[in-house]
Amino acid sequence: MSWQSEADEIARRRALAGEHGGAEAVARQRERGRLPVRERIEAFGDAGSFREQGGLAGHAETDAEGRAVSFTPANYVLGSVRVDGRPVVVGGEDFTQRGGSPSPAGLRKSVFAEDLACRLRVPLVRFLEGAGGSVAGSAGRAARPAPEPPPAAPFASHRFRSIAAAMAQAPVASAALGAVAGLPAARLVASHFSVMTRDTAQVLVGGPALVERALGEQASKDELGGAAVHGRSGVVDNVAADEHDALAQIRRFLSYLPTNVWEPAPAIPCEDDPERCDDALAAIVPRDRRKVYDARRLVAVVLDRGSVFELMSGFGRGQVTALARLAGQPVGVWANDPRFYAGSMTADGAQKVRRFVDLCDQFGLPVVCFIDEPGFMIGSRAEREATIRHGTAAAFAVVQSRVPWASVMVRKCYGVAGAVHFAPGAFVLAWPSAEQGALPVEGGVAVAFRREIAAAPDPEARRRELEEQLAARRNPYAAAQLFGVHDLVDPRRTRPELCGWLESVRPLLATERGPRSWPIRP
Repeated sequence: MSWQSEADEIARRRALAGEHGGAEAVARQRERGRLPVRERIEAFGDAGSFREQGGLAGHAETDAEGRAVSFTPANYVLGSVRVDGRPVVVGGEDFTQRGGSPSPAGLRKSVFAEDLACRLRVPLVRFLEGAGGSVAGSAGRAARPAPEPPPAAPFASHRFRSIAAAMAQAPVASAALGAVAGLPAARLVASHFSVMTRDTAQVLVGGPALVERALGEQASKDELGGAAVHGRSGVVDNVAADEHDALAQIRRFLSYLPTNVWEPAPAIPCEDDPERCDDALAAIVPRDRRKVYDARRLVAVVLDRGSVFELMSGFGRGQVTALARLAGQPVGVWANDPRFYAGSMTADGAQKVRRFVDLCDQFGLPVVCFIDEPGFMIGSRAEREATIRHGTAAAFAVVQSRVPWASVMVRKCYGVAGAVHFAPGAFVLAWPSAEQGALPVEGGVAVAFRREIAAAPDPEARRRELEEQLAARRNPYAAAQLFGVHDLVDPRRTRPELCGWLESVRPLLATERGPRSWPIRP
């Protein structure tokens, strides 16, 4: 006698699980421009690589013979895929059931996904679309199981423990692909990279009904937490055009990072000549100090062609942060953008820099910094936003980093914020356009010569004269003569110089691997 009937029942239940919340619910999901979770996973991984775990978890109503009359699968799908041949744990809510609000088995599977990534020491990717907890409980209104233990129950493992453990060991990336609230929203930001779709996703602490009941404020999901809000708030790193773009961005993000903190970042053969010199760099910085230039173009010209992947472009806009490659080696890139606040460091910009430097430090990515820093942002708003506290925390992140660091002084480098751009032992180059000091010329003249300017027959003319005199003295030759920089270079030689530096520090990349922790910061 064989076990064929049981094998058939396994296959039948697996087929039922594959139907998600049923044909009508799946159809509604597609009408909203969103994919069922298994299709997301299949589209994300290398073709045919998805291996699901816990596919039969859920709740079955059976007949007298033990055959399932109906089967409701757990509304969280998890398993493993390969991405460019490397293993990755994946998981995500099934919104076609209960709007993604976790069922008992679904909640257990979501925690297990993080545990599995820790156990295997591989990246974790989450596809999030869920409302978090419900007042009806994880079993819904129909069932009456034993109540769920509170998060602080003595016998319960804290839900954030697995979330924190996953981030400490391997890259974690999350995508908001619909409405995301509660614990899924916390999981979204508890990632090294987060992305949301522009037209179909919202990230919320509380939805419209809850907000109106608690605060009397009427606002739609998009007004509360759409891409227009969180592309600028810092909640997500990037905004994607659609789901396929979001999946592609996560794949690209992972391509720069090691499988875990114990392994090296994946270098690739470089087809871009390390000795390439680009004439555009000779004229990219205007001689007129009041004029701006395109910092992203500068970065794109110096780094390997086509390798720059920017993060958080809408947040802290005076700072540009990106992953890229230099001579095939993944690196972190930080540049000031003079088009926003002249490149000065705002509170948002400082938070962006701190988080980015920690990312590079955790995963062993050398940092290349292009400096045009006039200082911390000033004014009443800057003071209300605690700019100096966030800026000092960014300085701590830099000074506590262990990765090799190269700093290129492109133009301004002033004040305390200027010092944030140099890690201990940094390799420092200066362009002919570089200038540095305690204060920018304009501010320094206004403070130091205030009375002289006020007493002049033409105060504005005297101000300009003094500014021009002091600016002429702030040339890079003085720093080079004092060995204040490693070298003063023709801008066109920046790529060859940085590639040579990178080659010299490659042996260091093998010596500082493993988990990172940092002492208290301001």
